[in-house]
Amino acid sequence: MFEFVRNNNRLFQFLLLLVILPGFVLVGIQGYTSLMSDANATVATVNGRKIAQAEWDAAVHNQAERIRNSQPTIDPKQLDTPEFKYRVLEDLVRQRVLQEAVTDERLGVDDGRILSLFRNDEQWQFMRNPDGSINKQVLAAQGLTSRGFIERLRQEISQRQVIDGVIATVPTTATNANLAFDAVLQQRSVQLQAFDPKSFEADIKPSDAEVEAFYKDSANAKQFAVPEHADIQYVMLDLDAFKAGVKVNEDELQAYYKENSARYTVAEERRASHILIKVDKSASAADRAKAKAKADELLAEVRKNPAQFADIARKNSQDEGSAANGGDLDWFGHGAMVKPFENAVYALKQGEISNVVESDFGYHIIQLTGIRGGDKKPFEQVRPQIEEELRKQLAEKRFAEEAEGFTNMVYEQSDSLQPVVDKYKLQLLTATVTRKPTPMSSGPLASTKLLDAVFSDDVLTKKHNTAAIEAGPNQLVAARIVAYHAAAVQPLDQVRDRVRAQLVHKLAVEQAAKAGAARLAALQKPDADLAGLSDAQLVSRAKPGNLPAKVLEAIMAADASKLPATLGTDAGDGSYIVARIEKIVPRDPAVPNPKVVVQQYARAWSQAEGEAYYQALKARYKVVIKAVKPVAAAASAAAQ
Repeated sequence: MFEFVRNNNRLFQFLLLLVILPGFVLVGIQGYTSLMSDANATVATVNGRKIAQAEWDAAVHNQAERIRNSQPTIDPKQLDTPEFKYRVLEDLVRQRVLQEAVTDERLGVDDGRILSLFRNDEQWQFMRNPDGSINKQVLAAQGLTSRGFIERLRQEISQRQVIDGVIATVPTTATNANLAFDAVLQQRSVQLQAFDPKSFEADIKPSDAEVEAFYKDSANAKQFAVPEHADIQYVMLDLDAFKAGVKVNEDELQAYYKENSARYTVAEERRASHILIKVDKSASAADRAKAKAKADELLAEVRKNPAQFADIARKNSQDEGSAANGGDLDWFGHGAMVKPFENAVYALKQGEISNVVESDFGYHIIQLTGIRGGDKKPFEQVRPQIEEELRKQLAEKRFAEEAEGFTNMVYEQSDSLQPVVDKYKLQLLTATVTRKPTPMSSGPLASTKLLDAVFSDDVLTKKHNTAAIEAGPNQLVAARIVAYHAAAVQPLDQVRDRVRAQLVHKLAVEQAAKAGAARLAALQKPDADLAGLSDAQLVSRAKPGNLPAKVLEAIMAADASKLPATLGTDAGDGSYIVARIEKIVPRDPAVPNPKVVVQQYARAWSQAEGEAYYQALKARYKVVIKAVKPVAAAASAAAQ
């Protein structure tokens, strides 16, 4: 059928036009674009309500931006991994689940509580101005308005109540905490003796027949197999393909500079000091008059001796945040302060002192101490930046214009990628790929869409080009298979050295375990010879020393009701460890501090209870995550 379509392309284009055209008339071009777009695909559902791919993509972008703003030196690659994106999806699902619970339980937060939390919670300190108002510059940097921030805060606090109501009921006592920490931090005095496989390998000489038998054993076949893979050619149409050819003339650069002059103007900032006499806006007229009189008195004092402004502020200002600094509020821009304060500051000349200014916080006396910014950067200074922006815009426009032609060409001339290479001056790239991206994959080779297309029946068996695949923003990729290689066990002659080495190691591990077991049996006899055991050392789960986790757990879990006690265990790396427990030592009461013990115990139980309740909510609201959870790189490597 597919071959018939290819051979009768013009006929089918006409038939498709007859079918599709009425649909465009009814629902519009935008409707079709929306329906056919991957952005509309469902990646998860909560209580029957879907989370679309576009919403997930937007959340990933926003989270990455927040992290970049708070950690400017972070490696951008960390914010573009499948693991990072999946964690964002899980967070998105969690928000939806908690919001469903908020609605069901009719939980809400009034404006008074939001304001109180904002002004007193340390986590919001970076968002607050010295006077307690919202710092609009910080909000703008995050793309938020004051109202948007308040609603986000309301939602966050409401959702927090869902889990907080459960974890607040967790019982914690010093007795329970100490029992738990005694079990975790109990110390044991042990002597050890290790049996390393490497010390046995030199004496192991397997025959050719034993090597061949080990190779043919089905249990070992996977170790010597090469997974299914394909050698491919691929081409990539992206912005870089057009940027190099984009030329921008001087008139265009100058016009762009003028049209976007605000972007190249350094925002004006001012620095001021103030003396605040506090009085609540709801205070009586007498109290407000008294505060105003005090402010007038201080104003007269600073006008007589402006050089003493800082000293007078230290002694008299009731703004705890700035009084100690002589009233200094540091640099701030438009929107950072309450309106009456800002209007007064921007009406002053440098060094001037204002009249008494009234705000919701009381009465201020303000001295303007500095002005900076407000200057437009010269054209030559920003010319490279403008040129890059224009070249990018023109490249994006050209990409949008040429994407359809690229897509049609790789489909219509499906037996080669050379036509698009020649037309668009692209580089013909090569690679070896498997059905799933490897941990080392990057760029288009990490795209599951592209790999699915490469190993599709039409491409694999008929040697056609793949369709044009959107492997990233402004990036189309098409590929074809040059050679296909089915999964196969490599011939023994190619892997003989590897087979022999693995067989020697296996036999050495067995001998190490046998020698260790014999030593353990000898130690369990009365008056056993202790030669070969290490000096005694104290170990605990808090202070494991150099012990492998598996050995430590075996020592701490061993029955120590009768001492000395002996045990043997493999270390997880092929070594065999014999341990002799001499005595039990109570935990160091200072590890951790007794007060911290109760806090950590309570926190651990609270987290466990909260997570258990969240999992129950996920079940109640029938959460389904359709996106595939990425396998950790280490696990993927181990599975290869």
